[in-house]
Amino acid sequence: MVHPSESIRGRATSLLAGRRIVLGISGSVAAIEVPRIARELIRHGADVQAVMSADATRLVTPEVIEFATGHPPVVQLSGNVEHVTLLGPGEGRADLYLIAPATANTIAKIAHGIDDTPVTACASMALGGGVPMLIAPAMHTHMGLSPAVRENLAKLSSWGIELIQGQTVEGEEKLATPEEVAAAVLHRAARGPWAGRKVVVIAGAAREPIDRVRSITNESSGATGIALAVQAHFRGADVELWAGPMQVPIPSFLAIRTWRSVPDLRALARRRARELRETSAILVPAALSDFTTTRASGKISSRDRADFELVLRPAPKVLPELRRLAPPPTRLIGFKLEADRSDEELEASARRLQRAAGLDWVVANDVATMGSPTTDALVLPPGGGRHWIRGTKSTFAGKLLDDVGRELSNRRARPPAPAARPRKPAVRRHRP
Repeated sequence: MVHPSESIRGRATSLLAGRRIVLGISGSVAAIEVPRIARELIRHGADVQAVMSADATRLVTPEVIEFATGHPPVVQLSGNVEHVTLLGPGEGRADLYLIAPATANTIAKIAHGIDDTPVTACASMALGGGVPMLIAPAMHTHMGLSPAVRENLAKLSSWGIELIQGQTVEGEEKLATPEEVAAAVLHRAARGPWAGRKVVVIAGAAREPIDRVRSITNESSGATGIALAVQAHFRGADVELWAGPMQVPIPSFLAIRTWRSVPDLRALARRRARELRETSAILVPAALSDFTTTRASGKISSRDRADFELVLRPAPKVLPELRRLAPPPTRLIGFKLEADRSDEELEASARRLQRAAGLDWVVANDVATMGSPTTDALVLPPGGGRHWIRGTKSTFAGKLLDDVGRELSNRRARPPAPAARPRKPAVRRHRP
């Protein structure tokens, strides 16, 4: 009989398929959130095995954790030396150890090598064996400010343990949400072409000011850009989201820089030129203005005006500027939106943009998909060819990143070109 947890396995992504995550649960009231965390990890394909302290079993029963994970939790170490079989050397060793929630007491014990619960014993095994380890603290704010707790957290960080911080609400250092915990696990456990690479995603809708309170803009929610940034983070990339005005929330685990208008964005790009050159890929799904206008001072009065004339002029192009600031091998991926075009016309327009802006990849779609939860996009990779990606925005983002990642890997794997035959050095003639 199939356990109910199997019905949700891989529904979000398959990025943790075949990966074993040991989930340590200590005695915080936040332990009641653990079933949701376990299920979120399973939605990404993970096999989750829980270990619990005695205090944790008083707050959430082992039966609930077994239902959430599909496995009976370890509540006491026995002759089976569960901490060794889960995190010691050999076949079946876990890929990552996550403690959520981690109390101040558990953190102190790990920092001082005290192994008196299954949770802390597993921590010693993970630290000694080099298994990646993450902890999600949960405690009262004043406890988190204690010099001892801060010192212990700093010590764990110095050992390579990653902290997953939640929000401070009503005087409590809350446990990070299941989505935040899963994002941290995915990022730390990532393998593949994006792991450790720098990625910039430029998203949102440019707003060109008319006066201090009005602006002209393009229609864009920013959802595609968020999906790309999130999926790149899941794949292990160090992502920076350059966020223009958005209609969707930005996940807390993304690093962001903000801009508002095309001049703002160009100025940001120039300030970050060195970082852009070190970036593996720049993705630009932002709705950038083609037109701008002269901003009036103050607020334009609407009194005694039957009509109002607004003069538009072409806005400077951002993609060629990005190409200039970040030449190859940085991959520049542009997006082209058209209205009421045939597939052939859409492709022709996208290829013109590819040539004019020096893009490596172009993604083209019709205005009909705007505001839709799904994407139907034509993808033009470097060197010719074309294919379509259809699905939810998350599915589209993941497939596009996988396509670009394969191209990055193939380019890196190619043998170097044969060295050119050395030439005679040119003789420079100097005028007297």
